[in-house]
Amino acid sequence: MRSMLFVPGDSPRKFEKAAQGAADTLILDLEDSVVPERKDEARALTSAMLQAPRTAQQRYVRVNALDTGRTLGDLAAVMPAAPDGIVLPKSRGGDDVRTLALWLDAFEAAAALVGTTRIVVVATETAGSMFGLGSYQDCSPRLSGLMWGAEDLAASLGATENRNGGSLHSPYRLARDLCLMGAAAAGVTAIDAVYTDIDNLAGLEDEARAARRDGFGAKALIHPKQVDIVNAAFAPTAEERAWAQQVVAAFAANPDAGTLRLDGRMIDRPHLRAAEKLLGLSPRR
Repeated sequence: MRSMLFVPGDSPRKFEKAAQGAADTLILDLEDSVVPERKDEARALTSAMLQAPRTAQQRYVRVNALDTGRTLGDLAAVMPAAPDGIVLPKSRGGDDVRTLALWLDAFEAAAALVGTTRIVVVATETAGSMFGLGSYQDCSPRLSGLMWGAEDLAASLGATENRNGGSLHSPYRLARDLCLMGAAAAGVTAIDAVYTDIDNLAGLEDEARAARRDGFGAKALIHPKQVDIVNAAFAPTAEERAWAQQVVAAFAANPDAGTLRLDGRMIDRPHLRAAEKLLGLSPRR
C-alpha cells in the first residue's frame, strides 16, 4: 500500500476513472467531499461502486465521524458490499477504534462476511486527538493504519494557514511526526497527509520522498495525476533492494549473530528488520 486515492462517494464517473488507474487503494468518501444534501444518496452510490467488478485495488470507505450521528447509517449502507476497510475521520484515540471494531463485528455477522474489514484512522484532525496518538497500540487487530491530516487541524486550532509555500508550520510538523511515532508504536502503517497543491507535482514528489525517508509507508492523494509520482517515490530503488538483500543474506548465514560487518560497516538486528520490511518479508523474532 503506497497510494490511497480519495474518490467522492457521490461520483461514479470519478470512481470509474480512478479504478482504471494505478492507485493501490481507493477511498470512497462519504465525509468531506460530499455536501450534506447528497450524503444519503452517496451511501447508495458508494455501495454500488463497491460492488463493481474488482481489480487489484483495495476499496475503503471513509465514513462520517462518530460525533455526526451518521456513522452507523454509513456502515449499514456499505458493509453488505464488503469494503476492504473503513477510514474513520476525526478519531480521538484507541477507544474510537474499539467502538468501530465492535460495530464492524456486528455488521460482518449480519452480512455473513469473514471478519477481515480493516480500519484506518485519520488521527490528527482535532487538537484533542493529538493527545490520543499513544493509545492506538493494541486497541484492535483490525487497525492497519494511522493517517495524519493538516486541513481540519488548522480549523480546530483557529489557524489562518498550515503552510508557508511548501513548508509546514510548526504545529503541523508536530502532528506529522507524532502520527508517525504513534503508528510505529502500534505496529501499523503511517500514512502521510494529502498534498493539496494539485498542479505542483515537483512539490508533491519532494514531500512524498521525504515521507518515505522518515518512515511513512503510504500517502493519501486527492487527484489521479498524483498517483504515479507517489508510487514511484515509495518504491524501493535498485540500490536499496540490493542492500536489503545483502543484509538478509548476511544474517541468514550467521543466524546467531547480533552484529555483523557488511562492506566495512556495522549492521545489527534493527538493520535486518528494516531490510525485511523493505523487501516485504515477515520480520524475524
